[in-house]
Amino acid sequence: MRTIDTVYIDGQFVTPHGEELFDLFNPATEEKIGAVRLGDAVDTQAAVAAAKRAFPTYSQTTKTERIALLRRLHDAVAARADALAAAMIEEYGAPQAFVGFSVAHAANLFLDMAQTLEAFAFTQTVGGAQVTLQPVGVVAAISPWNSNIGSICSKLATALAAGCTVVIKPSEMSATQTQVLTEALHEAGVPPGVFNIVNGRGDVVGAELSSHPDVAKVTFTGSTAVGRSIMRAGAETMKRVTLELGGKGPNIILPDADMEAAVSTVVAVGFLNSGQACIAGTRVLAPRSRLPEFLERLKTAVAALAVGESADPAVKIGPMVSQKQWDRVQSYIRLGLEEGGELQIGGEGRPAGLERGWFVQPTVFAGVNNDMRIAREEIFGPVLCVIPYDDEEEAIAIANDSPYGLQAYVESVDVAHARRVAERLDCGRVTINGAPHAPLAPFGGFKQSGIGREYGRYGLEAHLEVKAILG
Repeated sequence: MRTIDTVYIDGQFVTPHGEELFDLFNPATEEKIGAVRLGDAVDTQAAVAAAKRAFPTYSQTTKTERIALLRRLHDAVAARADALAAAMIEEYGAPQAFVGFSVAHAANLFLDMAQTLEAFAFTQTVGGAQVTLQPVGVVAAISPWNSNIGSICSKLATALAAGCTVVIKPSEMSATQTQVLTEALHEAGVPPGVFNIVNGRGDVVGAELSSHPDVAKVTFTGSTAVGRSIMRAGAETMKRVTLELGGKGPNIILPDADMEAAVSTVVAVGFLNSGQACIAGTRVLAPRSRLPEFLERLKTAVAALAVGESADPAVKIGPMVSQKQWDRVQSYIRLGLEEGGELQIGGEGRPAGLERGWFVQPTVFAGVNNDMRIAREEIFGPVLCVIPYDDEEEAIAIANDSPYGLQAYVESVDVAHARRVAERLDCGRVTINGAPHAPLAPFGGFKQSGIGREYGRYGLEAHLEVKAILG
């Protein structure tokens, strides 16, 4: 049992002014593993003040100095890989394969941004004007529990590359991961005040950051509902925002798809991160002409998925992060049955043989139409909806008939054909045939999946103001 009783402000681990304790759990066992003392508005104000003091000096650093800092941060995070993985497994319960990717990805984000910075010009000539791009100011970075260390590192790396200083509000549910990561970041020798981390509730610390007059920009990953509240609060001081919000990703299986390969991709992207992923391809659009074959293959593949604790490397699906999240997913499975969905595999309750832990049976519904709530609302668990279509135009129409537009998928043996379909989808990213992550390509959403982009030069530019000097 541990108690995390510090926040990180002005280059030091300090006791927060806030006194509330938030319990931490192992989701695979439901056992309490510790608590974190939460910061409050006073702590948040102190963190913003430290970032504001550090900004004039840090914003004048050179590209060479920032690149060196980003590389030190990579080395520091990479050196704590084992500790980060252990914390993620205990506190979040993700399968080992996802943990391994997440930890390496978190460290490499600093190198990705260093590479972006090397090729970036902060001063350009446009006609007769000199155009300069300068850091926007103090950035508030708010990260989610389903990708805690990766989100922190992505937002921190981008802000630092731009010359901004940062106040980070991670999810309080991920405090163990945050503590290990903060210790690593501290060891990289970042100047005091350049980055600050305050554990706390969204309605306290997040709300203070969203309205604070000295915060110039908020970058947030999380739910669409919270994204709206951040925009409303930030409007008073004209804050710049980058919002990466919810998703309900379509996965279009074109009639010519290699069905074995397509099913493999459907399972991989549909149950990504145990289904707790905004980019999960949970709306599966299958050609009616091949529907029986597809469903049979899909049921076989899902039945083979191992669900359980991360200690077993064969496990592909871990627990939901909390009792609240488990209850939410169960309610959607019941809703699917009430709406007339045809349960193919899975259902309510825990998988057989698991008597404790917030585990959900990997679940597939057929007989779904795009008007059902299970097809329109983000469930954030291992639940897939299979929607049949008759022709390509109908598939594209169904895919685009959503308030979300974060990430979509297309499966086809004809890549040129898949690209033509991808170009017509209203999504920030489209992945063809399970293509790997592209770390320098922009990431973000259309419609209610967000505003702005992260990663690479697009993410960097979102932290810069543009000034034209004439004459």
